[in-house]
Amino acid sequence: MMEKIDIGVLIENMAKDISSHCNNKGCENPLMIGIQRGGVWVATRLHNKLNLKDSLGELNIAFYRDDFSKIGVHPEVRPSKLSINLDNRHVILVDDVLHTGRTIRAAMNEIFDYGRPASVVLAILIERSGKELPIHADIIGKTITLKEGEHVKLCGPEPLALEIMKTG
Repeated sequence: MMEKIDIGVLIENMAKDISSHCNNKGCENPLMIGIQRGGVWVATRLHNKLNLKDSLGELNIAFYRDDFSKIGVHPEVRPSKLSINLDNRHVILVDDVLHTGRTIRAAMNEIFDYGRPASVVLAILIERSGKELPIHADIIGKTITLKEGEHVKLCGPEPLALEIMKTG
């Protein structure tokens, strides 16, 4: 049984870490982008806590995934919403769970289709074991270890809750 994780506390801590990171790196007026769906839910809360000027961007990475032929298109996936040029912008990319790294790789491919950012900071609510690609988050809400055959999912948007499921 997994310990109870207070997502509100994780998001509060992430907001503080993002603010500190941006101050230390001189990243003024960063643009926040959430990866659909769970990443957008987390990014919405972070965006509000940080009082960022530009509207929140949303990425749909479905067509950028390297396992597209295996997973197909999720029926609730919506188009990306990035109304701003990313050239020379500091971007905060937000997702709910970092597992294999494939979602983040796909998101980076799409981001660069919109322009060349000055930097990209990766903020993740939950980091778990099992990476297949060398992807590292800069801001991590919590790191968890799951047993073989377990999978973590963020449910939401209201309220946000983590669910551990058995696969297969």
